[in-house]
Amino acid sequence: MSNTDVIIFDIMACNVYWDFENSPLPKEQHKFLVALYPTPGVVTPDLIESITACGPGGYKVAFTNRMFTNENRDGWIYDPKIPNYWYMVNLPTGFMQEGKYTIEIKCKDGKTVKKSRLQQNGPSDAMVASYLKVKDEMYRSFAPSKTNPLVADAALQNIECRWKTLKDLDNHDAFYVYRLAEGASSREFNTQELVWFDNIYLQRLRNDDPQAGRNRNAVLVETELKPATSYAYFVEITDANVGGDANICIFQPHQVFVTP
Repeated sequence: MSNTDVIIFDIMACNVYWDFENSPLPKEQHKFLVALYPTPGVVTPDLIESITACGPGGYKVAFTNRMFTNENRDGWIYDPKIPNYWYMVNLPTGFMQEGKYTIEIKCKDGKTVKKSRLQQNGPSDAMVASYLKVKDEMYRSFAPSKTNPLVADAALQNIECRWKTLKDLDNHDAFYVYRLAEGASSREFNTQELVWFDNIYLQRLRNDDPQAGRNRNAVLVETELKPATSYAYFVEITDANVGGDANICIFQPHQVFVTP
């Protein structure tokens, strides 16, 4: 293995319940994601010719080799802390069929790598049904938020963000993924520039912890935040802390708070 080998760490091919506020997109969607191992000293996207996802009934989707944005919802995201690239495409065309899905990467050196998973819609349907029963109470439980602001003398470091879970409200087990960025709305939230990412997938791997993120109802933001600045965060609900095991991701509305 060399620095120029493109190696898949994990994939996601699952349903998405898109509950972002003020979004014109439909709620029922699906997505494909492929996370890659680092290629030290080499820009990974420069090594890739194409990425394609295939599924039941001849279903086929091509990824675009460009930077992912809120507008295109199709491309790569770079995580400088690992550091690695991962590609994602969100498709607003309903939930996916059950069955086997494969993501294949063709590299410029002629090599091909691929990984597959089996989508099951039973767990997806059950989690969405649970969420829809309690989503309003769950939304009101978030703090800090516009309705539950930070106190005037709050510290700028080690801020705790907390919420009620599906386990609390409907006795439904789930995993929770927290992301924080600067911004006063979902439109200003930049996935490429996260201030804090509670990466339960990495926690599961590095700590050998199968419970990482399970029924998690709070996150401590250890990074020192800027004063008098708006921050937005959202908490994703999913049924697994291994990407290839996930059948559903629920994107909850963003929460916004302002630091003192």
